[in-house]
Amino acid sequence: MHDTPDMMSRDSLLPADLLAFLACPTPDAWVAWALDNPELLLIDHAQCEKKAASTAMSLLYRYVDQPLLLTKMSQLAREELLHFEQVVKLMEARGIAYRHLSASRYAEGLRRHLRPQEPERLVDILIIGAFIEARSCERFARLIPHLDDELAKFYRSLVKSEGRHYEDYIMLARHVAAEPIDDRVAFFAEREAELIVAPDEAFRFHSGVPV
Repeated sequence: MHDTPDMMSRDSLLPADLLAFLACPTPDAWVAWALDNPELLLIDHAQCEKKAASTAMSLLYRYVDQPLLLTKMSQLAREELLHFEQVVKLMEARGIAYRHLSASRYAEGLRRHLRPQEPERLVDILIIGAFIEARSCERFARLIPHLDDELAKFYRSLVKSEGRHYEDYIMLARHVAAEPIDDRVAFFAEREAELIVAPDEAFRFHSGVPV
């Protein structure tokens, strides 16, 4: 597959380790779908930021015996809520009303593989968090060349922060694991890629490609 200009722009924005972490790039068909649905893109983006903050908060409440996790998730929750506020403000300026959207199958498609026992369950949750943040980062980078100046500038700022979130999640997964996590990362990389290239009927920020 030949790199398209926006994929080359993506590669220049993202660290090599993040690109290597993902088993496949976002398909061009999803990029075109996103550009055809600018309102849904922003609404679901806002929803994703809110969910990310909620996930971080739930980890704060559940794993009170993990000091490093508590610190990182507290920071992450604050950043995600700030991003939520920023997206809502952008939407308001563009006359887009925030409303509830049904969730994509992406996160649940990953979470169905969670192992039931601790600390394996927490390790899997953190690996999944790393994939969600890395994919979000990669998709922002894919979209930037096609966006207006205001939105492109905003998404560039998100590439940096979401990249830090990916790094924090995978660092925490290695920190709490009792054994190396490389095989588990490879497993979730395959599952994540399957979700990214599979057909979807409804556009969402983490959807696959149009049917």
